[in-house]
Amino acid sequence: MAHIDYYMTSSSPFVYLAGARPAELAAKHGATLTYKPLETWELFRRTGGKPQPERHESRKAMRLQEMRRQAAKLGMPINLHPAYWPVNAAPAGYAMIAAQKAGGGDITALVTGLSRACWVEERDISDDAVIRDCLGAAGFDPALADSGLLTGAETYAANLEEAVARGVFGVPFFAVGEELFWGQDRLEDLDLHLAGRL
Repeated sequence: MAHIDYYMTSSSPFVYLAGARPAELAAKHGATLTYKPLETWELFRRTGGKPQPERHESRKAMRLQEMRRQAAKLGMPINLHPAYWPVNAAPAGYAMIAAQKAGGGDITALVTGLSRACWVEERDISDDAVIRDCLGAAGFDPALADSGLLTGAETYAANLEEAVARGVFGVPFFAVGEELFWGQDRLEDLDLHLAGRL
């Protein structure tokens, strides 16, 4: 059985645009999937990139065009300039890690709910109330926002180290053994790989 490690953060517009498709591909191919939230700006610095606010204006402009075009292609709403961005995505990451470990809810609904909160609903995903609401909406105990804090923080840091060691340099990033796929626009390639055609 194939396994997909999904390196991501709910503050990324391209993770939002990936939506539930990674989980749907895993189900389609009988693969397992683990969400691996991490600190992306530190990932960029560690792997030769720059956080978005530090990039050249031409790169910032291209990012906005890509966000708009990809959202239109997918028929998904997106706010190119959300009220709460940049945002500290660590608390949301800790909650995803705790929820994934605890079980009992829909982890994909939590991941997509947090991303949608940032990129569509103008909500602050660093706010405990927003995180609790998203946990509850996905069928998890909202108290995981507190009880999973320590484990979440440790795993969040470990995910970054693991990502750097595996050659991950951005998000969303999908790893199936030695095969790496960067970007929501590479999900078709991931699909073909899982089908044994690529």
